[in-house]
Amino acid sequence: MSLTVKQITDIATKQLESCGISDARRDSDTLYCYMVGIPESKMFTEYQYTLQEVLCDKYFDLIDRRASGEPLQYIVGSTEFMGLPFKVAPGVLIPRQDTETLVEDALEVMERGTLRRDPVIDLKKSWDVLDLGTGSGAIAISIAKIAPEVGVKASVTASDISKDALKIARENARLNGAEKMVKFVEGDLFAPLGGVLGTKKFDMIISNPPYIPTEVIDTLQVEVKDHEPMMALDGGEDGLDIYRRIAEALPKHLKKDGVLMLEIGHDQREAVTGILKETELFFDIRCHQDLARKDRVIFAVR
Repeated sequence: MSLTVKQITDIATKQLESCGISDARRDSDTLYCYMVGIPESKMFTEYQYTLQEVLCDKYFDLIDRRASGEPLQYIVGSTEFMGLPFKVAPGVLIPRQDTETLVEDALEVMERGTLRRDPVIDLKKSWDVLDLGTGSGAIAISIAKIAPEVGVKASVTASDISKDALKIARENARLNGAEKMVKFVEGDLFAPLGGVLGTKKFDMIISNPPYIPTEVIDTLQVEVKDHEPMMALDGGEDGLDIYRRIAEALPKHLKKDGVLMLEIGHDQREAVTGILKETELFFDIRCHQDLARKDRVIFAVR
């Protein structure tokens, strides 16, 4: 039996909706475009065409994977972040729009010395930036690529404990022409910066660490809790383990007048700012919201 593209995508949309997929129509269209290798901008012109049975079967195999909770980004193998393409795969956290807010704020600080148009630091000629827990490399690569476009000289280092994540991150650097712009190092947080680099301090340390409390993990969407890497999600009993570890190591790795920028959970503002205040390292600590008006970005100056 042959069906038109409009018919099969309508059937697929209803299937995804019945499984609780919030963007069912978008996902059904995206998976069709992925299967036949066309840009999503051409989807509207496809609806009239008839699809042969073998392709119908292939398409519904993809839909079944999505209906089971497998993230769309893992199925198609890519996503977009800060207008740049990034490969993603199981074992690597999928970059999210919330984190774009963190990167946009960091770039403003580097370019203008302002944060949300409020002066916060003196301008610097160049920036040594460290991205902790880089995952797919989204933060590090975006800063390395965009900073020169706005007149900022940036040297970017990115660390991660996961070999799988670093493999994807290096592929993403090559994909975006940034393989010579980012230095990737393997290890737990600051661990790979020991030895010769142990005395190196950075102008900016930026991170989107795991911050979900352990007991909350089981309440997350299936596509998150059952598919994305636990080490990139689980922040310990109260979700703050990695923030504490970062704060403890900052004296060795953040320059005077250096900037710390962290993504946080929407209800962690007081807890994370409290951890930073206890270090007595910072003279300016503030929190800003994302596009959904939820607390998301912690900014601090040593």
